[in-house]
Amino acid sequence: METKRVLVIEDEKPISDIVRFNLSQEGFETESAYNKADGLELALSGDPDLVILDVKLPESKDDDREDPNAGIEICKKIREKSNVPIIMLTAKAEEVDKVLGLELGADDYITKPFGLRELKARVKANIRRRGMKDIVGADPANVNEYGSITIDMNRYEARKHGETLDLTQREYELLKYLAEREDKVYSREQLLEDVWGYEYYGDIRTVDVTVRRLREKLEDDSSDPKYVLTKRGVGYYFHRS
Repeated sequence: METKRVLVIEDEKPISDIVRFNLSQEGFETESAYNKADGLELALSGDPDLVILDVKLPESKDDDREDPNAGIEICKKIREKSNVPIIMLTAKAEEVDKVLGLELGADDYITKPFGLRELKARVKANIRRRGMKDIVGADPANVNEYGSITIDMNRYEARKHGETLDLTQREYELLKYLAEREDKVYSREQLLEDVWGYEYYGDIRTVDVTVRRLREKLEDDSSDPKYVLTKRGVGYYFHRS
């Protein structure tokens, strides 16, 4: 089995070291960056299987002043080039950063201080989901149609009227999950458990943010959705338009 590579972009070396040590114990190959410039370069050129990204970082090794938006900017630039899973590290008070990171395409976040068991569970779950793309065969039966929406599991992508939607991995998985269970309503908690794939420790608003991003890409008018709908007070469901 190919060794999976994790890039840890974290300026606090003790945290970076303990994360790398624990992930290496689980069989992952790890690499560190301690500032925005190095982190972005390694993320784009090193082809990691997953990125752990702190929100606040120095600009470069020659400029140790902390940029509170460095991680957000890195996340945005990574998403312009790659769908690699991104787990963001945030402090308890950084609620805005959590939502903004998810809006820009982060797959997950962990609040400091965090438990190593939680971290390892999230890393494994995100890498496992990404690996599903590589094992899907070329069976035409893996292409499902829902009116104008096509979910192509051969290519791990979704299309609308034949046009490929630029979805992140998480957005694709949420759409696929709901579409395969057409017109069945799922609570946010159930979606966290089933789509996120493990006992989720985070905020159920993660689901709302992901649904909003999905609607912006899927719907003609995201303020008046036709496919991914809300059952007020219950949750979300898919309905073919």
